[in-house]
Amino acid sequence: MGEEINAVEFSEKDFNNYKQHLEEETKLLNDWFEENRLSSHPDRAGFELEVWIVDKDSNPAPLNDSFLKRLNDDLVSPELSRFNIELNGDPENLNDKALSRLQHSLEKSWQHCFDVAKTFDASLIMIGILPSVTSEQLVLKNMSNMRRYFALNKQVLSHRKGKPLILDINGHQHLKTEHQDVMLESATTSFQLHWQIPIKQSVRAYNASIIASAATVAVSANSPYLFGKDLWDETRIPLFEQSVEVGGFNDAAFGPTKRVSFGSGYAKHSLMEVFTENLEHFPILLPVNYKDPAKKLKYLRLHNGTLWRWNRPLIGFDEEDGTPHIRIEHRVIAAGPTIIDGIANAAFYYGLANYLTNLETPPESEIPFSTAKDNFYNAAKLSLHSHVKWSDNYTGRMKPLLIEKLIPQAELGLHQMNIDKNDIEFYLGIIKQRVNNEQHGASWMRRYKEKYNCSMQALSAAYAKQQQTAEPVHTWPI
Repeated sequence: MGEEINAVEFSEKDFNNYKQHLEEETKLLNDWFEENRLSSHPDRAGFELEVWIVDKDSNPAPLNDSFLKRLNDDLVSPELSRFNIELNGDPENLNDKALSRLQHSLEKSWQHCFDVAKTFDASLIMIGILPSVTSEQLVLKNMSNMRRYFALNKQVLSHRKGKPLILDINGHQHLKTEHQDVMLESATTSFQLHWQIPIKQSVRAYNASIIASAATVAVSANSPYLFGKDLWDETRIPLFEQSVEVGGFNDAAFGPTKRVSFGSGYAKHSLMEVFTENLEHFPILLPVNYKDPAKKLKYLRLHNGTLWRWNRPLIGFDEEDGTPHIRIEHRVIAAGPTIIDGIANAAFYYGLANYLTNLETPPESEIPFSTAKDNFYNAAKLSLHSHVKWSDNYTGRMKPLLIEKLIPQAELGLHQMNIDKNDIEFYLGIIKQRVNNEQHGASWMRRYKEKYNCSMQALSAAYAKQQQTAEPVHTWPI
């Protein structure tokens, strides 16, 4: 979904042509899986960080077009709204000081963007949902000036047969409202982690990422407020799911299979199962016409880009020799609170998922998919205080599970990857202190709001002030 398309209006011929190419490329990818042609390169890490552009009053500033022209950086791109941008990092081999390198890369890009924002009398904030954003700002006039977004909006509404999108979230408070377009999605910004793995590990790594999602969302919660309402610890999860709520073919458009979801189950034998499900269960949204050969998989990759599983398999190509590879996009972590917090979240995810991947007994045999799903949504609602079920018959709160079991497992998983010992101690130390202090971004915002009874603009400004110190969130004063 990162590239521009060449049209907004499509004909039946366009859809038929796209379907033909999609079927051809899906068959080709299936052949590659069967012939073991996907990369066996050791683990690599990458990221996408979505951030807000705000004005001097901490309100969203819809100026990403002018900002990006002045920035002139191929690794920074527009997001759905004019007040969001996305920072991308070059992939790093997951060994030695990979985590420190990721931090350095992100800090360099962030500082460049921050300096350019100043020239517009603006600033940047990395946060799951900006407290000061209003429903009135999430309108088409604030959509980024790209055809793919307007086409996506048109197709989503078409599949919904013109029915408005209903936002209905029960948390500490209740929010229910209607919206006429997909711009609600732009209120959700995340720190998406990419994990390229050798093909022989891909099924186990995908399932491990699904299982780990409850823990990663619990330690990284950073989205308690939306439109002035106190909702979930990670409100970004239900907001994204409801902001593009459309499902499968025909009558199934309003059925249980959704384009934004936790997924339909674990992979059993091959991640090809996910791409087959894409073809068989989800209609085409953006039937553009490419001139590239089938081996580039342009149709398959774009179609996959219009399905937002919280853990999404991606097909890419190695830079060295063009060999196709598989990677997992872990989408559950909110942006922020600081860069160092983000890299700590990454360390926890990579370590825990790798540990679960390498267990002799696959954890998916002990934790049913339905349980992993329940754990995830419970953790999105209540994070460290959520009630979860885990392996070894554990039933209880997330916080003691993290302290006694999951953080030590993440440490072992990073050692298995030969990550630098000092990096492991430093970044996982941040996670430990955050959990012990019970202070992540969501809890800090709630405590600050309760103490000062401030406006959402004032809360956003106070959060940004602390973010700019670059100190991890567990140390932030109230």
